Amino acid sequence: MTFQSRTDLSIPEETIRVAHAAFPKGNPYMKLRDALGVLYSDDKFVELFSKVGQPGEAPGLLAMVTVFQFMEGLSDRQTAESVRGRIDWKYALGLELTYAGFDYSILSEFRQRLIEGGLEQQLLNELLQVCEAKGMLKKRGRQRSDSTHVLSAVRDLNRLEMVGETLRQALNAISSVDPDWTRQQVPADWYKKYPVRFEAYRLPKSDTERAELGAAIGADGSKLLEIIYSENTPEEIRDLEAVETLRRVWVQQYYVKEGQVCWRESGNLPPGALLIRSPYDPEARYSQKRQTGWTGYKVHLTETCDEKLPALITNVETTPSTTPDISVTKKIHASLSAKNLLPREHFLDAGYVDADLIVTSQESHDVDLIGPVPLDTTWQGRAKTGFEVACFRIDWEHQFVLCPQGHKSQIWSESHDSYDNPAIHVRFVSEDCQQCVSRSDCTRSQSGPRALKLRAQKQHEALQHARIRQKTDEFKKLYKKRAGVEGTISQGVRTYGLRSSRYIGQAKTHLQNIISAVAMNLVRLDDWLNGIQPAKTRTSAFAALALAPC
Repeated sequence: MTFQSRTDLSIPEETIRVAHAAFPKGNPYMKLRDALGVLYSDDKFVELFSKVGQPGEAPGLLAMVTVFQFMEGLSDRQTAESVRGRIDWKYALGLELTYAGFDYSILSEFRQRLIEGGLEQQLLNELLQVCEAKGMLKKRGRQRSDSTHVLSAVRDLNRLEMVGETLRQALNAISSVDPDWTRQQVPADWYKKYPVRFEAYRLPKSDTERAELGAAIGADGSKLLEIIYSENTPEEIRDLEAVETLRRVWVQQYYVKEGQVCWRESGNLPPGALLIRSPYDPEARYSQKRQTGWTGYKVHLTETCDEKLPALITNVETTPSTTPDISVTKKIHASLSAKNLLPREHFLDAGYVDADLIVTSQESHDVDLIGPVPLDTTWQGRAKTGFEVACFRIDWEHQFVLCPQGHKSQIWSESHDSYDNPAIHVRFVSEDCQQCVSRSDCTRSQSGPRALKLRAQKQHEALQHARIRQKTDEFKKLYKKRAGVEGTISQGVRTYGLRSSRYIGQAKTHLQNIISAVAMNLVRLDDWLNGIQPAKTRTSAFAALALAPC
């Protein structure tokens, strides 16, 4: 299918006249069109379409319609109806009043084309470029980031449900591709075992019976895999995604001992970052943060927070739920750098900040990370008594350390820690430590000398400086800027369904998160153009008593 490019993107006169008669005081969609103009031109999406075939709808139009859909939380059918019947949408889209619209299925096809073409980021980037050109977005300003969990679109399964559903999904997929082959290979009793989905209330209650059922499913799945990977099996069956998922799940959940398929104990399973939780979304992972456990993903939002300008989301990252925030900071900076939208100051919570990131962000991007760093976890640092690392004077050039009592270290050895980061191990002279009058403030060892583990010089100095800075009143006042991003997360969850994925898989979930971010930006731009300020954090009547003068 080719795309039908629109040569005239201006608003038809008849549409303008009728729209202003219907909305004499204006309308959010109309105001955004007047202020921003055309956001998406067709040429930005030309590579998504073939050069031959039947003409389709203009992709720039479909992109804008998709954003409008997420602004109001509409289904594809409702969206297609709105394009056909709403005057304000036709004004914003530059359509004739007589425009007949399109079939709702086109929207799903367009989203799939965006993912396959890798142009999902284009939806956000085009809006940001327009805002920058109109002075609504400041370069090298202030930005802040935070993350929240996203629930996968599939139901949570226990282990027994999961292996049963995995085998059942594979059988259904094979039956759809080659029913004759399935009839020839599948034992007759399987039609009684796997006709309907596995649900907890149908499963045995005792541990013994559940273990027996798990082993029986494992034996059946192994038998099916053995048949599938034999020489006479059609290639199209072997290449099914459901078959590959079956193979991966069986490796994770079972092992073979003396020719017998055995159910793995819970302590013998792969780590959470690898463990498949549902055959219907093999990319979703289970994670837990404090008391919250979920199967799905994480979304990381970065937004501007400059005075007198709208708070606009500039970057969206979607990761597996098991990905720690600390590993996303560099990716956020790389994405912002590619857009030429790096901030001067980046406000983050403790999960995104460490000494190495403070150094690399400054050196690579000239970005000041503003966020709490981990405190000294030694017993001296936790107890706030005795001599912590900050009390020692380090001579980096000559590679020795002086303790608070003036004793010089004996050993300085360089290596790497368990995370492959450069580390320096320092050890003092045993005789000096044994005779020291301050030994109880320095080490709890009965006979051994004090030992220190240091980071590389730049990282060590950055960490010590950050620990000192975050104790100051100036830092605490500055860091209050980060709190606003939590309101953005709340807005995304409550208004735009950010907490739950509409679709299956990380790529489609990421597209949903990007479109939601664009929708939030447009709503915020409308508020800003109308002089509506973000609401302040509410204070309860009881809490206000503590602030009021007596």
